[in-house]
Amino acid sequence: MIIEQMSIAVPHGKKQQLGSALASFVGPTRVRPGCLNCSLVQSWTDPDELRFESRWENEDDLIRHLKSDSYKQLLQLMELSSTPPQIEFFEVVKAQGLDLVCSVRSTPI
Repeated sequence: MIIEQMSIAVPHGKKQQLGSALASFVGPTRVRPGCLNCSLVQSWTDPDELRFESRWENEDDLIRHLKSDSYKQLLQLMELSSTPPQIEFFEVVKAQGLDLVCSVRSTPI
């Protein structure tokens, strides 16, 4: 699995406009082949930061997405960031959930 995380600093007075524009990419991204999930959230620690995240089954699916016309439009929105936007890609080798928490917490220290 590959996780893409994008952070955009919203210019003053543009939160609704930029947020709506970014939100319009969530649904279409979710239905692209290989997309496991896509979301847009507002940071709790910085209300002027929007985070766009997508998760992909594999690198080939991500690359097809990065080459798409819709991604080109997303990149154009990134340019509206009031500070340099950040984008990171993480290749996940192993993912665990609540079962790890339960296992660790049931083992004595």
